[in-house]
Amino acid sequence: MYHSRSPPPLQHPVPTHPAFIPEPPSTPASPEGYQRFVSSPPNQQYAARTQYNPPFQPIPNPQHQHIPDFAAWGMNDSTAQFGMHLGQTAVAAGQDYVQKNFAGLIPVSILKQYFNVSNSYVIRKIKLIIFPWRHKPWTRKTRRTEAGHTEWQPPRDDINSPDLYIPLMALVTYILIAALQTGIQERFHPQILGASATRALLVVLLDFLFVQCGYYILNIQGTGQVVDLIAYGGYKFVGVILTIFAGLFSLGPTIYVLVFVYAFTANALFMLRSLRSVVLPDSPTNIGTVNPALRKRRITFLFLEAVLQVIYMGVLVRV
Repeated sequence: MYHSRSPPPLQHPVPTHPAFIPEPPSTPASPEGYQRFVSSPPNQQYAARTQYNPPFQPIPNPQHQHIPDFAAWGMNDSTAQFGMHLGQTAVAAGQDYVQKNFAGLIPVSILKQYFNVSNSYVIRKIKLIIFPWRHKPWTRKTRRTEAGHTEWQPPRDDINSPDLYIPLMALVTYILIAALQTGIQERFHPQILGASATRALLVVLLDFLFVQCGYYILNIQGTGQVVDLIAYGGYKFVGVILTIFAGLFSLGPTIYVLVFVYAFTANALFMLRSLRSVVLPDSPTNIGTVNPALRKRRITFLFLEAVLQVIYMGVLVRV
């Protein structure tokens, strides 16, 4: 029987002496000696040959970077693109409608001026609302623009200038304090937040409509009346918050009534003084146009506006 055997391993001869390569003689063209490598060294050539070249990567299209996978929701690409296009068209139409119908009523540039406040202004304004007894003067300051027009100074530079920052923050605080009071009395419900906000907005709206009607009947003209009246009507929330705090601290019914009466009187005087510069201007050009009878009616209008504050604040403190 024949048995196959593997051949013996090959053995390469090992040199017994190192290879000697003589240095070639120098030539006249190379006085420093013969340059052995005229190109890159072998290790650099090997690195160049073995350099990794990444595969081709397509350039992403920026138009398709933020498109979600609508196939997971059961919609194909055409339906998804049509829906996105329809949504973008609706948003653009809404923005155009707001710009055409409301930008002329209250421009955004005017609203920005009412939020141009500083920390020092907010502190001094709240002190003025709570302690208006010795403040003078109540007239607003004006400035001249680069185009030569005269405009009111922003609230940051004039404490008598109305702003929307304090009324807005006071409105939010009022809603939270009302919810806190009902929670302490164990009668809180999520609907109280909406009811408090609705009551507050209705009071501000009624106050605004009353003053606006008085301006129209008495032929009182001015600039920026709509936003100014909303701002003045929102300052009453400062006194309302103080009254609610007096009830939260359980200081007794007498202290509660005294705080309410003080807050109403301070807010009434603040409104009376603030609106007087518009209703009864002191400039010489306007004094002659207001006859004694009209001036008497305007004083009566200011007095009614001041007295109505007790009704507005009485409704707001009953949470």
